Amino acid sequence: MSQNANAIASIMLGDATLCEDELYLGLGECILRVRSNSPALIRELTGYFSHVAIDATTATMEVIAIEGDAPDTGMEFTDWKREPGKTGRKDAYAELTDGRLVHKVRTGMIFLQSEAYRIAAGPCLKYNNQVINFINSQHMNWLQHRGWLICHASGLVYAGQCLGIAGFSGGGKSTLMLHMLDDEAVSYMTNDRLFVRVESGQTLACGIPKLPRINPGTIVYNPKLQGMISSAKREQLLQLPPQELWELEDKYDVHIDQVYGAGRIVSQAPISNFLILNWKRDSDDDTSMEQVDLNARRDLLGALMKSPGPFYQLPDGSFQQDDASFDEDAYLRELKDVTIYEAKGKIDFEKLIELCQEIIFV
Repeated sequence: MSQNANAIASIMLGDATLCEDELYLGLGECILRVRSNSPALIRELTGYFSHVAIDATTATMEVIAIEGDAPDTGMEFTDWKREPGKTGRKDAYAELTDGRLVHKVRTGMIFLQSEAYRIAAGPCLKYNNQVINFINSQHMNWLQHRGWLICHASGLVYAGQCLGIAGFSGGGKSTLMLHMLDDEAVSYMTNDRLFVRVESGQTLACGIPKLPRINPGTIVYNPKLQGMISSAKREQLLQLPPQELWELEDKYDVHIDQVYGAGRIVSQAPISNFLILNWKRDSDDDTSMEQVDLNARRDLLGALMKSPGPFYQLPDGSFQQDDASFDEDAYLRELKDVTIYEAKGKIDFEKLIELCQEIIFV
């Protein structure tokens, strides 16, 4: 029997009492209000979103996070199909008459997405990153409803212009981006979700307030990041075979303002260049970078196209499906005035940064 969002919201909220502490996020014209029954969770979220936190005001939408055991909604879930190259169960979903319920398989967290309710419930403190992602999903939905196209890419800003960086799985775009931030003239826009839109004859890029989330392989070789782990831990990691270290999954959040200095985050800028990492760890060829035509190299679109995911609710109220195909022409259209570069050969961050400085950052 189908359930509606109102009935599920009642189960998820239970007898929880929302605390007086709350968080407001100023994301351009989008204002998010975050409430919870846990003052500790609000404190953690306030620290994470400190660069976009604002005083209380009229909100565009509200997110509620209920700390506690994951609720039993009585719903049967269907696994959300993973993207190519991804393995294991991650998300499952159940359709409601007027919304969608998403179950995080590994953590047990439950999320309600609808036009009326946006609720996270479960061990939110333990898995606060999933609450952060849910909050960012609301901003992503808002952007897409206004014509922004989602890219699986990082974004940096130099001299007022954004450089998008995309790469195939394990391509090292986060590592490259963080090395490039060593240059104080470079600012951070986004780590993994970059949005683009043509407006008044200009292509714009916009980021979401999600900090870079990196693995140990990125930390151990970057002096600016090494303080995130102990020296003993770093020595232990350096004993691992390079390929094993590169593939090790153990996520750390990089607080840009703390590591690189205040004022180093830009939320929106014109985008003039896009770099696609198509290099290989086992290549013997020298690292190179050359301009390409995406219309002739549609194979590279696979590196930057991104599904909106199970939380995306279309303007008509329907939801994104896991078998929906990508609209390649939409990417070609929005990026038609952006210069596209392809990096090839072996993975050499220093060499590629040098090439970017010679060719792009001029």
